[in-house]
Amino acid sequence: MIGIGLLLFLLLTATGILLVRNLFAVVILSGIYSLLMAGTFTILDAVDVAFTEAAVGAGISTVLLLAALGVVGQEDRGRNRRALIPIAVVVLAGVMLIYAVPEMPPFGSPEAPIHVHVAPQYIEETPSVIGIPNVVTAVLADYRGFDTLGEVTVIFTAGIGVLLLFAGRRRKYK
Repeated sequence: MIGIGLLLFLLLTATGILLVRNLFAVVILSGIYSLLMAGTFTILDAVDVAFTEAAVGAGISTVLLLAALGVVGQEDRGRNRRALIPIAVVVLAGVMLIYAVPEMPPFGSPEAPIHVHVAPQYIEETPSVIGIPNVVTAVLADYRGFDTLGEVTVIFTAGIGVLLLFAGRRRKYK
């Protein structure tokens, strides 16, 4: 029941993002959307993904977008006449996802590829290969180390971009 409520709020928030013309309101609604997605991930027992969504999607992204708005302003300068192209791409992607969902294994199925291929290897080999008794910590720290490095690099690059925007703004007014 809570999941249905979250999905309805997600739909309302997404509709609000599409209809609002004030860019400040769009940024705030995007942050709310990320928090709702974090709640959805929590209900789906993906707490690590929920934590990342809350930190990056609702936290850092919102701050960076607000900083960018400080540079470019808050009002939309006009509608793009090619708005039908992005809508068509989104509808096409949605149709492809709906087509692919029936081919997925049922939620929680022990026969899903993740449960028969990768997970047993991690559970069996982690204590001896890595020496860390906690499997989740071992997976995040060792097996997914490059993913974590990539995420940190993206956040660092976005922060540098915002700093460069502010530096460019200072130069204009001197």
